[in-house]
Amino acid sequence: MCQNKGYAASLELRKLYQVVADATAAKLGQIRVIDESGEDYLYPEEYFVPVQLPQAAEKAVRRASGVRG
Repeated sequence: MCQNKGYAASLELRKLYQVVADATAAKLGQIRVIDESGEDYLYPEEYFVPVQLPQAAEKAVRRASGVRG
C-alpha cells in the first residue's frame, strides 16, 4: 500500500527513499526517511514497502542520487 496523504509535497509515489536507522521510531511503527526536502522525517512504516536491491543496482542508485555509502 502506497500512501502520501498529508505528505504530498514531501513524498512521491513509487519512488525509492533512503531510510535512516532509528530504533526508537521502529518501536513506534515509524521509519525515518530522507524525503523530497532533503531532510529526514518520521513517517508511518505502512506507507512504504522495503526493497533489497542487488549490490550493483544499489551502487548505481546511490551514484545517481549523489548519496555516498
